[in-house]
Amino acid sequence: MNRVVLRAAVATVLAVLCSMLVHVPAQSAPVGLRVSGTRVVEANGAAFVMRGVSHAHVWYPTQTSSFANIKALGANTVRVVLGSGQRWGPSTDVASIVSLCKQNRLICVLEAHDTTGFGEDGAAATLDQAVTYWISQKSALVGQEDYVVINIGNEPFGNNATVSATWASATSNAVSRLRSNGFHHLIMADAPMWGQDWQNIMRDDAASVETADPDHNTVFSIHMYGVYDTAAEINTYFDAFRTAGLPLVVGEFGFNHSDGNPDEDTIMAQAQARGLGYLGWSWSGNGGGVEYLDMTTGFNPAQLTSWGDRIFNGANGIRSTAREATIYSGGSVDSQAPTTPGTPTAAGVTSGSATLSWSPSTDNVGVTGYEVLRATGSSGGTFTSVGTSASTSFAASGLSPSTTYRFTVRARDAAGNISASSGAVTVTTPAGPATGPCRVTYQTQNWGGDSGFTGNVTIANTGTTAVDGWTLKFTFPGNQRVSAGWNATWSQASGSANVTAVNAEYNRTLAPNASVGIGFNGTFSGSNAAVTSFTLNDVACTTV
Repeated sequence: MNRVVLRAAVATVLAVLCSMLVHVPAQSAPVGLRVSGTRVVEANGAAFVMRGVSHAHVWYPTQTSSFANIKALGANTVRVVLGSGQRWGPSTDVASIVSLCKQNRLICVLEAHDTTGFGEDGAAATLDQAVTYWISQKSALVGQEDYVVINIGNEPFGNNATVSATWASATSNAVSRLRSNGFHHLIMADAPMWGQDWQNIMRDDAASVETADPDHNTVFSIHMYGVYDTAAEINTYFDAFRTAGLPLVVGEFGFNHSDGNPDEDTIMAQAQARGLGYLGWSWSGNGGGVEYLDMTTGFNPAQLTSWGDRIFNGANGIRSTAREATIYSGGSVDSQAPTTPGTPTAAGVTSGSATLSWSPSTDNVGVTGYEVLRATGSSGGTFTSVGTSASTSFAASGLSPSTTYRFTVRARDAAGNISASSGAVTVTTPAGPATGPCRVTYQTQNWGGDSGFTGNVTIANTGTTAVDGWTLKFTFPGNQRVSAGWNATWSQASGSANVTAVNAEYNRTLAPNASVGIGFNGTFSGSNAAVTSFTLNDVACTTV
């Protein structure tokens, strides 16, 4: 071949290669929320750990105040239940929902619920039908990648092993179809087997779904109920994803369920220790026998249930661990703590209570609340949290007569930054009233890795007349919370250490020298100090 021909041939080949390069589409880089290794991060690279709850919007579309109420309790994320039209909905108000999330500075996880239990529930939708729904809502979603996560379909396969075995291919196809239709959001993929993956299908095949995602921007979601009732089961599942280098969130969990008693303490503690997101089920409106999973009574944030109080205010709960997405603070990471609050002053000191007040902290973004800590004695000892306040005052209760305490306060901002502790105020309670004709025996047994406990209480009538109807009151000395009880109606207000137990109809009468046993399960962190004083119908009892 002569040189001219060779040059022409080379030029032709180069032209062909260049034309091929021009027509190869570039892979779209993820925008907004995205996966980075095992983490979810924002567009600016700041880590984002989901802390929130599910809200059943499709069944209660008028409960739009729930977004603000969920935010007010500290959440940074809300998982919104939508319908794709096969069983519920279709939900066509997606733009309004996204607006509500943004107004309340929440990351919006949107999920199509119709897929629940496919392969076992004949009415359930397929993942492909869920994708069709998302495509129909594209105009409300594209451009919202900083704020929205698309949870393709809730619990998309039931316990039919043959159908669940198709989870990886069905999920991969759904992700690919979303991407090809212009969705570059962070995608959340639920596990099969009613979300609990008890045959480890998602655990073993998640890598193939990640590979099939051209954006490599899929986070996997495990739902933890009765299958995960031990710390070993929870840690084994979490470890598998960490070893595989894949991102994981706990997309649903509860404190109890019809299929068993999940270990919510370990779920929350390990999620916090590992930097994993969690989303509890659910804000309110449950039915079908799982009403106990409501976090509020009638969507009222002032009436938290024991489960609501646990997930928001308990150890490793939302209020203490959630950090607001930096997209709401101008794209910068707020690392500036509030100023130190003023040293508290005490007023209205009684044998069992005192009212504290202090001068406020300031913050570059805004103070969201205060934490009150207490230590026993005029010196030494350990300060432990006894409650929170959204204002600059706090009613400290559950104090023992003739006892000296010290109180300090620290402030928290929306990003979770905590101020230095204030100076301490010393409070000494006066002697209490003489005890009445009652005796209370209080015994506890710790469990759940020393984060849960059972409290057994025996109330005895030591008087000479019958007691017809009784109310027992006491105050925890630390951060203990009642989660469930028996033989009485138990209540403990959010943020309060005060506990009330009211008789059941069958044990309302206590004859002279008779006794009744009641009890509860609870949670704590740190030490589980014993309760030392009780009242029965507002009369102090002897405690043994």
